[in-house]
Amino acid sequence: MLPELPDRKEMGRYVALGQIGMEMVVPIVAGLAADHYLGWTPWGVITGAILGPIGGLVHLVHLLNKMDTKDSSQSDQETR
Repeated sequence: MLPELPDRKEMGRYVALGQIGMEMVVPIVAGLAADHYLGWTPWGVITGAILGPIGGLVHLVHLLNKMDTKDSSQSDQETR
């Protein structure tokens, strides 16, 4: 027997959360690479450590607001 496939909406949320996690980590790794290849030590990592989490949190808040408005509009339609 095959396991039941997950809901597409739920999988989309997991993918979006994974993307946010990557948005937080990739700038730090890019800062490390810039430090190594361009000799900017430690400014690349510092910049990545500041911009990565800020960008990820902004995207997370945007995603949560979008999901909240979508959920509230669906509950309004159900009550009608």
